[in-house]
Amino acid sequence: MENVLRPLTVLGGSVLLTLAVGWAADLLLRRADLRHPEIPLWGLLRRCRLPLQVVLLTTMLRGSFRETGWRIFETYHTTIGRALSLVLTGAGAWLVVRIVSAVVESAYARYASSTRDPARVRRVRTQVTLIMRIVTAVVVVVAVAAILLTFPDMRAVGTSMLASAGIIGIVAGVAAQSTLGNLFAGFQIAFGDMVRIGDTVVVDGEWGVVEEVTLTFLTVRTWDERRITMPVSYFTSKPFENWSRGGIQMTGTVFFQLDHSAPVPLMREKLHAILLECPAWDGRDWNLAVTDTTPSTMEVRAVVTAKDANDIWTVRCAVREAMLAWLAEHHAYALPRIGAAPAAILPAQSRGEPEPESAPEPERSDRHPSGAGTREDTGRPGIDRD
Repeated sequence: MENVLRPLTVLGGSVLLTLAVGWAADLLLRRADLRHPEIPLWGLLRRCRLPLQVVLLTTMLRGSFRETGWRIFETYHTTIGRALSLVLTGAGAWLVVRIVSAVVESAYARYASSTRDPARVRRVRTQVTLIMRIVTAVVVVVAVAAILLTFPDMRAVGTSMLASAGIIGIVAGVAAQSTLGNLFAGFQIAFGDMVRIGDTVVVDGEWGVVEEVTLTFLTVRTWDERRITMPVSYFTSKPFENWSRGGIQMTGTVFFQLDHSAPVPLMREKLHAILLECPAWDGRDWNLAVTDTTPSTMEVRAVVTAKDANDIWTVRCAVREAMLAWLAEHHAYALPRIGAAPAAILPAQSRGEPEPESAPEPERSDRHPSGAGTREDTGRPGIDRD
């Protein structure tokens, strides 16, 4: 009977105690979240319940599994103890990452709720994202190192690696030159405020919004839902356009190629009416002027404003569509036309052809048709001159 009760007491007691501690911790965090809803930390810490229970259960089993009295535990106690240690190390790293993530997200949420400047919020969001990735990478590396050090063979390997650390460091530095460059570029982007998540950028002629920033690459979502993945070192070594830096308000232009007879004053009034009906226009500024002329057309430029890059695109398209429809309906003569005229026939000499011979002129006769060749015409018929 003792062989049955003892294992049940050890294993069952460990499981029940783990569940009780997890339930109590979750209950306390839930009550704290209800009492202080302005602090999101307590609600975020509730996500740590599962890794906390794994850590507690593994710790208790690691210290009490040999008390069960089972022969298999006595025979393979070294292997079982090492396996539980590995699980404990992994669960501990998991718990640390969850706690740090809850603290960082709570700080970011409180900052975002108290700051009205969207540019600062995006900057902090980018920094928070990179900080979390750095912390996760460090915790994972430390956990993997701790796991490897539990094996005696790996300790010998570690000693030999430390003895040749100089050569290995040089080789690793040369081999990972681009990776290290991207890593430091990621730090420079995060804390140098060069580009942030949510910024509107133009890279390699592509217009898009920064969707994700990591330590090695950056993802840009284009207007047609494509994703462009670029190394972060691109943004530290090549020029690019950041339309969100220094404020997200933008000014856009719309060009029209029209006939010289286009009614510019009426177009100016129509532009204002179009903007008043466009929700994307922010009302800051507008203008319409003739900016250039050619022998056949003139260039009319409309200037509009909007609160961000997405709205400026909407305003430009709305103005272009409405203005062209209005011109086609009420002032069709203002649209550009192509003049055409009959082709002139060039002289033969200009074409390089020989000029045709002219026909001989008919012989003129001074005689009267009646045959009286000695009479002169004095203008008075029937009168002779002596």
